[in-house]
Amino acid sequence: MRVFKIFVAFAIALYLFFMAIFFVTQRSLLYYPNHSYVPLSEANANSAFREISVRTSDGLELRGWYAPATTKPFTIVFFHGNADYLYATAQIADPYVAAGYGVLLTEYRGYSGLPGSPTETGLYNDGRAYIRGLAQRGVENSHIILYGHSLGTGVAVQMAQEFHVGGLMLLAPYLSIPKLARINFWFFPSSLLALDRFENEKKIGKVRVPVLIVNGDEDKVVPPSQGSRLFALANQPKQFHSLPGKGHNDAFDQFTPLSTDWIARACAPNLR
Repeated sequence: MRVFKIFVAFAIALYLFFMAIFFVTQRSLLYYPNHSYVPLSEANANSAFREISVRTSDGLELRGWYAPATTKPFTIVFFHGNADYLYATAQIADPYVAAGYGVLLTEYRGYSGLPGSPTETGLYNDGRAYIRGLAQRGVENSHIILYGHSLGTGVAVQMAQEFHVGGLMLLAPYLSIPKLARINFWFFPSSLLALDRFENEKKIGKVRVPVLIVNGDEDKVVPPSQGSRLFALANQPKQFHSLPGKGHNDAFDQFTPLSTDWIARACAPNLR
């Protein structure tokens, strides 16, 4: 009996030890910033882009790449995933720029050589700074389409809740970080331990603009079921697409034509 009690005590202590490690290191598991800065002049980016600077409410100077709208009324503001960075996201903008849309590729604190460290609160401050930066350049909130991929869907949903934008596009969205963490860390009480939560499921019902949600049906990072459940919680007008054979990072090519068609039908009429 004594040996059993010692074994149980050791197992509990070991569990608590690993749980403490998980708690302390969780942000390194959530964010994968690339610290290298690639100047726009050296990037294989659309020639319409120019680099802009914005300042956050907590005093950080951030950079983004901005191509002003030409023939379309909307500017698409893109928030990337946890392992992407500014240089890597440049190519997704080409079809939108060619179609006449404005595009702002945002970058988070701690990524691409920018100051600071990523946190949920910090990324929200970053998002606000970029939207206000567009306002300073004459772009009205109602002419902004927010576009989030993966982690960036959490930033996009929060911004759509705060600003009356023209529309919200979510590619590979999740319900919340704790619910996502349960998949790989089911043995920890993630709902109690998560510092950064990005609770899309609690916020999407407060968004009052057109919503587009798209998932690859073979996504192994974010279960497609989370996107469909998020869609069920969203307000009308809304649209959902499941892309056959697409995973987490290979759906951009199919998402683009879906999104431009959706903008024309769901968002553009609201400007008239």
